[in-house]
Amino acid sequence: MEYMSAREAAKKWGISQRRVATLCSENRIGNATMIGNMWIIPSSAEKPIDARRIRYTKSEEKTVKPFVKWAGGKGQLLKEIEQYYPFEQDRITKYAEPFVGGGAVLFDILNKYSLKEIYISDINADLINTYRIIRDEIDELVEALSAMQHEYLPLNDSNRKDYYLLQRSRFNELKVCNDIGINIAKAALMIFLNKTCFNGLFRVNRNGAFNVPMGSYKNPMICDENNLRAVSDKLQKVKIVCGDYRESSSFIDRNTFVYFDPPYRPLTETASFTAYTENLFNDNEQIELAKFVDEMNKKGAKIVVSNSDPKNAKQEDNFFDDIYSSYIIKRVDAVRTINSNSGARGKIKELLISNF
Repeated sequence: MEYMSAREAAKKWGISQRRVATLCSENRIGNATMIGNMWIIPSSAEKPIDARRIRYTKSEEKTVKPFVKWAGGKGQLLKEIEQYYPFEQDRITKYAEPFVGGGAVLFDILNKYSLKEIYISDINADLINTYRIIRDEIDELVEALSAMQHEYLPLNDSNRKDYYLLQRSRFNELKVCNDIGINIAKAALMIFLNKTCFNGLFRVNRNGAFNVPMGSYKNPMICDENNLRAVSDKLQKVKIVCGDYRESSSFIDRNTFVYFDPPYRPLTETASFTAYTENLFNDNEQIELAKFVDEMNKKGAKIVVSNSDPKNAKQEDNFFDDIYSSYIIKRVDAVRTINSNSGARGKIKELLISNF
């Protein structure tokens, strides 16, 4: 029988060497043998299913919620959006969300329906990397987040700030790449920063660097292990793509419900807080999206689009009424909860645009 070292197994399975040693000591890997102070493992051995996940699955209901707070998140509008869910129709067996963001609608659908195929995408590479790591490397992600939570929470305010700035610097230095270890670290840092930064913002500068200061939370839940493991289970059959919304075209057909939640059009010239990536989404991009919606409509897909209502600021502004003139436009009440300017938070109208 051929053997590999714990380090080789860790590289093969994409987990830490320490985790491999733990699995060996728990007799989770058949025929693993301790020689001296190192483990050797049959080369044919497969990565064990994590026992913690099995215990969680048996004891907890798999209800999931977004794992990050996200500007423009749709948690408050779910009761409005769910009225459009067309899954009671036998032919609608697929779901696509090409601007997934925090995934409030995605997770609501995953909680309620068992669909044939699901596609999500976003242009934010760090966000999509985090989705993939939660789906594929949950054990290592939980381990990294638990370590940061253990290190951060006991610190006083001054030391917390130093720790936060160090992690923010690390996050900006790392680039999503083919190294699974780096990708796990980047995902853990993204969740840590989201849970500890000011107002849960994700904002980058023109160079793509995350630049939000630390928040003032007393006891932030940095590692919500139960929810993360439930999310991981729900994402197992979800296709996750980092790319432009147009890439969803090959997935979308007459059997698909599509929800488009693009960066919102700013209500005023000074309210352009859409920098969730270094690429801004201007009026020309909004018009191009409307043309893409027309193309998907011709395929027979069921479609809902959300956006800000320009009439909040200027009654005569018919921008969306014009570019979506052939669709049904509904104005709904919403509350802005994430904005760098506290005065810009509060009740406003938003648009839900549909083809049915």
